[in-house]
Amino acid sequence: MAFFQSSGPHTERFINAPASVLWLIGVIMAAHAARAFLGASQADYIILDYAFIPVRPTDALTYVSYLFVHGGFLHALINSLWLLAFGPPVAWRLGTARFLVFYFLCGIAAALAHLVSDWGSIVPVVGASGAISGLMGGAIRILYAGQPSPLGYHPPSLAPVYARPVLFFASVWIGVNIVVGVTGLGLTEDGELIAWVAHMGGFFAGFLGISLIDPTQKDQSEV
Repeated sequence: MAFFQSSGPHTERFINAPASVLWLIGVIMAAHAARAFLGASQADYIILDYAFIPVRPTDALTYVSYLFVHGGFLHALINSLWLLAFGPPVAWRLGTARFLVFYFLCGIAAALAHLVSDWGSIVPVVGASGAISGLMGGAIRILYAGQPSPLGYHPPSLAPVYARPVLFFASVWIGVNIVVGVTGLGLTEDGELIAWVAHMGGFFAGFLGISLIDPTQKDQSEV
């Protein structure tokens, strides 16, 4: 998790998060600020050009670009806070390059899940929450990992998917998304429904896929 540090030596950072996470947040907020300064018609064109829209599944760019387009400032801010919460443990574990690959793959998985559930829809999908849900899925297996190996320099293995706290967290997250999505409680500030299936797709991509990209898994099997 990212923690706000108490007062201490001047060498400590106020926000204890890897640079890769902070840069992603900066890009998300800067992209929204740039769109907010445009006129209404130009801002709408940004949505049409860079949002993920199921009716055009062959537009490869939008499987990534939609992660940087948000419906409003509150939408961008909430996603940034979630990224600040769940991004650091994954970034520290994977390193910058693997973290970014993992983030974007989770975002693509989220878009694919939404594509399947809303095939042919003309409604644009925007926001980084699908990729961040993937970070949440990966982070929970990191945060509930075991103890470091006796040698001291090997990090603990990822928590198995069937571990009780991991299953509990996953069940709660799945339940909340189903309730929010089905009942319509999860409305954005513009009154649009949240793409809860995309959240689920991103979450499971991270929850299951973290073991495929985690460099420590191979290292520990060779000890």
